[in-house]
Order: sequence, then C-alpha cells, then structure tokens
Amino acid sequence: MSDFKWRHFQGEIIFWAVRWYCRYRVSYRD
Repeated sequence: MSDFKWRHFQGEIIFWAVRWYCRYRVSYRD
C-alpha cells in the first residue's frame, strides 16, 4: 500500500470516529 493511500485511509477513520463520537454524545445527552 502506498503512503498516500494509507494517509487517506487513516484520515477517513478519524473522520468517521469523530462523527460517530459526536452522534453518540448527542443521543446520550438526549
């Protein structure tokens, strides 16, 4: 795997993790 592909994959994981975390916090607060 190229370094660029891995970096893009890592960024997507972080993006989804943050999105899921925010969603979880909102539903937990409600």
